[in-house]
Amino acid sequence: MLLSYLRRRAVLSAAAPRQPRPLLSQSIRFKRYEAFDARLDQDALAEARLWYNSFDASQLPKGSTTYARSSGPGGQHVNKTETKAITVYPVNELLGALPKFLHPAIRSSKYYTTGNDSLTFAAQTHRSRSANLDENRRKLIDEVMSIYRDMTPAETSSDKKKKFQEVEKRFHEARVQDKKFNSAKKQSRRGPPQ
Repeated sequence: MLLSYLRRRAVLSAAAPRQPRPLLSQSIRFKRYEAFDARLDQDALAEARLWYNSFDASQLPKGSTTYARSSGPGGQHVNKTETKAITVYPVNELLGALPKFLHPAIRSSKYYTTGNDSLTFAAQTHRSRSANLDENRRKLIDEVMSIYRDMTPAETSSDKKKKFQEVEKRFHEARVQDKKFNSAKKQSRRGPPQ
């Protein structure tokens, strides 16, 4: 069993050429130690967090709803009535209700419709119009909250900020020490000063 394992390993290693491992000094030089939100606009981030903490679903626009015949379960009822709700929320109205930090992500939503520049939701799971309309509203709220969670990092605690400062300090100390070591190595190659 060990012999077959070693043969397989030899075949795999021969098929894939090895990449040279970077030296420690090379790998440290290109790493950046900083908090995730360090490059983000802190004012816009604070505005987004404040908006989220005081979020009220009634702030979002109502949108325009049309109804159509639905498919699926419901028997003869779905064949005779128009219960499928299709709700369109124009992006311009949504942008007025959302913080500026979330604006770039609205048009990248899976519900975005380019033709009319809006988010379009459709629901036909319920037998009643009002239930499907409520379902569309819930989908809009879920999508906005999902965009917020994807775009906005959690607030960094003071302990973590302190940790990042310590890591950054160690990084710079190691970098300076590495530079001194390389300088001394080059100096030793030149020989004694004349």
